[in-house]
Amino acid sequence: MGVIKQQDLAEGEHSLVVWKTTAKHEISGVLNGQNTYFSKNSTVDEHVDGVDALPRRTWAMAVRYSLHLMEQRAPGEGVEVRVAPWGAIKILDGPASDPHNLTPPDVIELEPDVWLRLVCGITTWDKEKKAGHISAVGERDDLSDLLPLI
Repeated sequence: MGVIKQQDLAEGEHSLVVWKTTAKHEISGVLNGQNTYFSKNSTVDEHVDGVDALPRRTWAMAVRYSLHLMEQRAPGEGVEVRVAPWGAIKILDGPASDPHNLTPPDVIELEPDVWLRLVCGITTWDKEKKAGHISAVGERDDLSDLLPLI
């Protein structure tokens, strides 16, 4: 079974767009002291909540949909990408898991916010890796050639 159900793809795509739009407003806006960000082009009555205020389901569906996109871009069994708590996929050609372990030799773990920033092109692999936000084990520990996805 994939990381997202077929019937949830549209919701996942929408959730990823909502996450990206909210994150971009958060980056370009001004915090008003209530975890709400004002767009530079907005009036005082218009505001966008920060990404932390997005519903848990929006986060989950955005992560799952983006993992689905990555599976489509780089199919294979050689590298496991984990974005806990919402999903894990195997991508890229290479040695697959041994029958006793089920984990491939290369494993990459990221927090949901880090993953989504990379997927949306808000940050780079190099910056997140240097900041210690990416845990990667194995020879293929760099997905920068595959990101951003949108």
